[in-house]
Amino acid sequence: MIGLSGFDRRQFLGALSLGAAAIALPQLVQAQTAGRRLAGVFPIGFTPVNAQNQVDYDGLAAQVQFCRRGGVHGLAWPQIASGWTALSEEERMHGAETLLSAARGGSTAIVIGVQSRTADFEETERYARQAEKLGADAIICIAPPGKSSAPELLSYYQRLGKVTSLPLFAQTGGDFSIDLMVEMFNTIPTFRYVKDEAGDPLERVAEIRRRTNDQLQCFSGKGVTTMITEMERGFIGHCPFVSLADLYASAYDSYHAGKVRDAFDQFGRIEAASSMFPQSDVDVLIARRVFRSGTTTRVAPPAPGADTMHRKTMSPEEISHHLDTYLRPYLRA
Repeated sequence: MIGLSGFDRRQFLGALSLGAAAIALPQLVQAQTAGRRLAGVFPIGFTPVNAQNQVDYDGLAAQVQFCRRGGVHGLAWPQIASGWTALSEEERMHGAETLLSAARGGSTAIVIGVQSRTADFEETERYARQAEKLGADAIICIAPPGKSSAPELLSYYQRLGKVTSLPLFAQTGGDFSIDLMVEMFNTIPTFRYVKDEAGDPLERVAEIRRRTNDQLQCFSGKGVTTMITEMERGFIGHCPFVSLADLYASAYDSYHAGKVRDAFDQFGRIEAASSMFPQSDVDVLIARRVFRSGTTTRVAPPAPGADTMHRKTMSPEEISHHLDTYLRPYLRA
């Protein structure tokens, strides 16, 4: 990716013009984004499937209900941990409708992923318009494949920012630069959240906050293995797996209530549990009675050259034993 410093002036002004219409409507955008401040623990939902590899929509809804019981602040779907590239458009549309219906009337916010695996903007537009129509709290978009330069990405996200008035998250990765993020912030009024997974997010957050006057809100990913440090450095949100999301939410709530040692202890319990069983294992939610026995998840094909080694998983019964022995008093869902 080239930096924004590589822009020709005419290219740069042309790219900015894509966001001009949205910039002309600041009151509309401000009214929308002021509806609910998005902050806290926003796990990435699994895509549960049955023995026939059909999406279990009841299982999708059960994750929302689990988050509501556990005081979890939000949920995002479909993203990388959801196996989004292995989902059809019909499955994604039905899944989004299921999640938003299950969330209605509760305090758990829902963020809908709108990226297209083929960089088809019309497909992305359909997801975004459906999300707005059904009452999603925000949309999130992974950088589209085949668009790696800063001008291409800026233009793409500016175009997306004009589709709806919903708050827009960008999920970064690879060499997605801070310069690009700042230009997006300055030219896309709905872009006020980023799930940063590029480079070392812990080292990037201070510059992002400084250069956007602390207005571009940073969420963490990468398994949320550094949550206490993330909160210390100003991340306002965290995107772990759903499996122990209620414990993460408890740690978040304690930290932001000034009970930092309680938050530290709670996060320590999460880390200890993660040394016993992986949070990415669907059997954790079977053990927690969120998914039916025998449920698996839709998994995206691995990228070429990716490490496909996995830890040996435990049975739901073994996981349940560990939960009962060590974590039962602390589970909220």
